[in-house]
Amino acid sequence: MKEESSLSRRSFLRRSLAASTAFAVPVIVPACALGRAGRPAASERIVLGHIGVGDRGSYLLSETIQIKGAQVAAVCDVKRDRREAAVKMVNDTYETTGCALFNNSEELIARKDIDAIVVGSCDHWHVLHSLAGIRSGKGVYVEKPLGLTIEEDLALRKAVHKHDGIFQFGTQQRSAHEFWQACNLVRNGYIGKLKEIQVWAPPSSAGGPTDLAPVPDTLDYDRWLGQAPFKPYTLERDSNKWWWHISDYATGFIAGWGIHPVDIALWGAGDLCRTPCTIEGTGVFPTEGVCDCATNWNIKLEYDSGVLVDFRAAPAPPEWLQKYTNADTGHGTAFIGDQGWVHVKRGEINTSPGELAKFKFPDTDKVRLYESKHHLRNFVDCVRDHKPTVAPIDDAVEADLFCINCDAAIRLKQKLRWDPAKEKFVGAGADEANKRHSRVMRAPWTLKEV
Repeated sequence: MKEESSLSRRSFLRRSLAASTAFAVPVIVPACALGRAGRPAASERIVLGHIGVGDRGSYLLSETIQIKGAQVAAVCDVKRDRREAAVKMVNDTYETTGCALFNNSEELIARKDIDAIVVGSCDHWHVLHSLAGIRSGKGVYVEKPLGLTIEEDLALRKAVHKHDGIFQFGTQQRSAHEFWQACNLVRNGYIGKLKEIQVWAPPSSAGGPTDLAPVPDTLDYDRWLGQAPFKPYTLERDSNKWWWHISDYATGFIAGWGIHPVDIALWGAGDLCRTPCTIEGTGVFPTEGVCDCATNWNIKLEYDSGVLVDFRAAPAPPEWLQKYTNADTGHGTAFIGDQGWVHVKRGEINTSPGELAKFKFPDTDKVRLYESKHHLRNFVDCVRDHKPTVAPIDDAVEADLFCINCDAAIRLKQKLRWDPAKEKFVGAGADEANKRHSRVMRAPWTLKEV
């Protein structure tokens, strides 16, 4: 993706309109589009649509409606009560009745007045919603993780590049100063030669009701299932207490939560974690209930560059916690070099030598990572200016493939070798592992552009 573009907002929006899906949907202009209450005029605002406004999605919505350069014009969710609550949130904030609500994402994406979408739907919908947005010329912010398969991730990456799309991945730790500080220290050699990265994240849940139950009258269950295989509705199946940990809809927390510290590990390592590697580890999987994703894992990735990544489910081992001051048992990323170390978690950075935590980087440093102060605001600004975001598509795919490959290794119970140039497994066990690159989507959903 180009670092800079001379594309004006007007020509960018004109191109977006031409590429939009041609549904006969009326354009609804919010009453607050007049720019009152200190908000920018409508011509200066990025108009957003939110798809998926559940627990995480409603948080994203609460953030975007506070961004002065943004205007939320529509929300979509397959749960009636959620979309109605989301519309109320928007209208109450803007003191208007202009926000539209939809059950079907296609109708929202077809709206020609929407510049960008924010995708907070269930994991198995992330790529399909994002693909539709990118192909219609809209900017896309999508929650993590990205896809359930490598095929999904590569299809989205191809589309973003083809359409020169603006894409932001929901790995919001990149917009927090402590993570930016940690990764700059590593990339510029302030802990010496990088030897090892320790990564840990919360485990998935086990169990979940298996009793058949009536589909709630507020839920469009067929639309909720989407590309996933049809299964009869079971009690609370659509609750993120359970679906996050069911492989039909997610990879579990090895990706759903693990991608946060993994993304920071890869951001800090740079090219050192872009060489071929071996992946080997163990995992524990539930034997009862609807959940079937790994509840525990201990995985090691040995890169040809010489870097070892040790990725585990929380709690972190006692020896890790003892080493890093105020380390969190639930999540973290630690970089170990031959001259020091950096440990970072949300809200805190610890280093050895200690002065590195507040080190001011000189202009002579070879690397200065992209700095963002607010993840969603960065997205809005980049849509407006048609510039790359802090968490672009290539980095999103890289982190997602890391997690997908780790899941494959522990499910197949064998040591695998990954070739990042081919984006395939090679050597012993490769045939079986590569079969996991894709899966059949339930009709009519497809990755193909139609």
